[in-house]
Amino acid sequence: MPLLLGPFVRCRFSATLLVLWLVFAGFTCTGSEHAATATLPAAFSDLLPHFLVEPEDEYIVKNKPVTLTCRSTPATQIYFKCNGEWVHQDDHLIERTVDPATALPVMQVTIDITRQQVEKIFGLDEYWCQCVAWSTTGTQKSQKAYIRIAYLRKNFEEEPQGKEVALDQEVLLRCHPPEGVPQAEVEWQRNEDVVNPVSDPNFFITADHNLVIKKARLADTGNYTCVAKNIVARRKSTSATVLVYVDGGWSEWSKWSACGADCSMWRSRECTQPSPGTGGKECQGLDLQSLNCTSEQCPQTVSGAEDVALYVGMVAVALCLTLLLIVVVLVYRRKKEGLDADVADSSILTTGFQPMGIKPSKPGVWAPRPRRPPPHSKNSHLLTIQPDLTTTTTSYQGTLRSRHDATGKFSMTNGPLLDPLPNGSHTLHNGKLNSDPAEFVSRLSTQSYFKTLPRDVANTSYGTFNFLGGRLTIPNTGISLLIPPEAIPRGKIYEIYLTVQRKEDLRLPLAGCQTLLSPVVSCGPPGVVLSRPVILSMDHCSDACLDNWAVRLKKQNYEGAWEDVLLMGEELVSEPYYCQLEAETCRLFTEQLGTLALVGESLHMGAAKRLRLVLFSDAYCSTLEYNIRVYCMDDTQDVFKEVMQMERQLGGRLIDEPHVLLFKDSYHNLRLSIHDMPQAHWRSKLLAGYQEIPFYHIWNGSQRYLHCTFTLERLSLSTCELTCQLCVWQVEGEGQSFSLDFNIAKDTRAVDSEFLLMDSNATALAGPSAFQIPYLIRQKICSSLDAPCPNGSDWRMLAQRLKLERHMSFFASKASPTSVILDLWEAQHFHSGNINQLATVMADIGKQEAMIFLVSDGEC
Repeated sequence: MPLLLGPFVRCRFSATLLVLWLVFAGFTCTGSEHAATATLPAAFSDLLPHFLVEPEDEYIVKNKPVTLTCRSTPATQIYFKCNGEWVHQDDHLIERTVDPATALPVMQVTIDITRQQVEKIFGLDEYWCQCVAWSTTGTQKSQKAYIRIAYLRKNFEEEPQGKEVALDQEVLLRCHPPEGVPQAEVEWQRNEDVVNPVSDPNFFITADHNLVIKKARLADTGNYTCVAKNIVARRKSTSATVLVYVDGGWSEWSKWSACGADCSMWRSRECTQPSPGTGGKECQGLDLQSLNCTSEQCPQTVSGAEDVALYVGMVAVALCLTLLLIVVVLVYRRKKEGLDADVADSSILTTGFQPMGIKPSKPGVWAPRPRRPPPHSKNSHLLTIQPDLTTTTTSYQGTLRSRHDATGKFSMTNGPLLDPLPNGSHTLHNGKLNSDPAEFVSRLSTQSYFKTLPRDVANTSYGTFNFLGGRLTIPNTGISLLIPPEAIPRGKIYEIYLTVQRKEDLRLPLAGCQTLLSPVVSCGPPGVVLSRPVILSMDHCSDACLDNWAVRLKKQNYEGAWEDVLLMGEELVSEPYYCQLEAETCRLFTEQLGTLALVGESLHMGAAKRLRLVLFSDAYCSTLEYNIRVYCMDDTQDVFKEVMQMERQLGGRLIDEPHVLLFKDSYHNLRLSIHDMPQAHWRSKLLAGYQEIPFYHIWNGSQRYLHCTFTLERLSLSTCELTCQLCVWQVEGEGQSFSLDFNIAKDTRAVDSEFLLMDSNATALAGPSAFQIPYLIRQKICSSLDAPCPNGSDWRMLAQRLKLERHMSFFASKASPTSVILDLWEAQHFHSGNINQLATVMADIGKQEAMIFLVSDGEC
């Protein structure tokens, strides 16, 4: 029989040799905690072990391990075998007792199985364990216990649909619960009360979970919900409204009436048997019938003054209606002419939009988000006329032009479209704020609420702002805060900060299929009073398909707890938050500052996150070993910036262009392998065929610098050329490959610092320098387009032209819809704004009369 001397050593002995070996070797386990062997009294040495307790099937819920138990008598040793491999004896917990009834020794062994152990073979086979018991006579194997990861998907495969049914009609409500392990149990609810077919036989639940109402009653009207539950979660379908209606029936006809003055008689009936109820149909047919009388039954009548009065009244009513129609037409024409004049006389007709003079940044390593150059405007011939600057002017200290020219003064015509600002002229302070950022962060951190803020000057921006607004930007992160004009009440001055939190410093509570989709961003101070929403822009890493996700905005309260403040796609215009989810960026309108983050919960296995795959190696290699590091990070610019900064400190260099991989919620791990190396010069020190990153390490998004390292060895120091294929793929999912061919000795530069200077704009811009549309022109555009226009030439057309019609209800809820649209345009086009394109849109809205004049950079 086999004797297990250790977790991986087995020998063969006869029963006699086993006893002799145990005696002469002095082998005993009665006092050991970790060994699973024991000696048996001679009286029981001829008995085979039999199991009192065998391992049962188990489910792993979330990350809680499961315990398998095996009990046998009599037995010298017990070990578990999982998926054909022996479990290490140190992982066994052993208890020994004596059966009081038979005096036989009883041995019990338990082991714990973790989620990670099961995930290693996920998709290949089911994970199983069984125990093997030995005695001096022979061995026995227990039944196999299967360990599965429990889950319950969000989406029902089929949900019940609302119905309107007639009284006594049969009703069928279908329900196919979400996929789950173990399979979900189903119950039905009516108006939140459980439907019990035992107590009410009019209900019947089929084997495939459908609900049948045998004969619909008026009391069966209500909202029906299918509820699926297993050991992991409980899911509710959308409610289906069942309306049981009653069609009306006619009563019997009444008797014929006496013959009237018009020589006719009549009879009637009523819709009361039964009366129509709960939306039932009215009775069909006539409820009043008439019949001409015979000449003998007709009373003798003569036409008189009553008929004349009737005809005169009808003529008078016709004349009144004609006069009223004429008046309405005249009023409408006059009003239309006035509105057309308003559009033609808009404020944007005689003043100037200032073009953006963005200079191209220095060429560096791959930019975090390269932008395409804006298309050439089709109406550029309308945009080159110079404004008349010869009339009386009023000068404003500071510029009304773009943020790139903040030193000169610019005079604008003081015509009827450029009225002075309220309370006289204002001084518009532009440009960069040059205070010491370290001093600002240190000062904030001394206040009670801000003690939790990270002292990371490189990832913090701040500025002082008034009613003219401004912008805060954290370079190379995709994170910015736009403070529109009038967002800060007049007379107030706020010192506002913007910072990105490191995920390891501030963890969000994530459960189930939830994952972090954005950086954790803090802006404040919290509690400041805002007159209108500011716009927080930040990257996200979802596939931007809301059909795949339930995306929630979470905010940290003053106690440090996280609260859901918005569910994407179900925003209410009355709430202080509103969100636009673009392909790679989230634009958040908020009237309350604080610490915010986007969290997504996948609705089915089609939901995917974007991973950015980045390859680094050592910039200088003097040994035979050469390392290639593969980072698998969320595809957001802030994470990429941190990795670049870290590799720069390590002396690493970027060896290929980053690739993007869609990582799906399929519970499958990520695998990495390296191939096609020249065997005569290189070999891999990886023992297995590939490396693997567990699914949940990637999905929850909390591990910042997740990476694998491939250690290669060159056979000679003179070997410098390296060619290979590096593959990264999700099991049963999408993959990417890198074709590497480079000289490890030629390019020994570390990560190029120019990348970190790609976003060279100021971190804080205050006043008009923060915006592309000059303040006064913006005011006039709003006054021109806010008022509704019958022909649609108002803010609604502006939203349509800018492809923002999905947010019409949100814009309409604001006092100035046009200003909110322009705020969003400013947030979207900070780096690549084409003001000529916006001018063309305005020309289209105002038709050919809406000429927009530009002044070039050189003329100012």
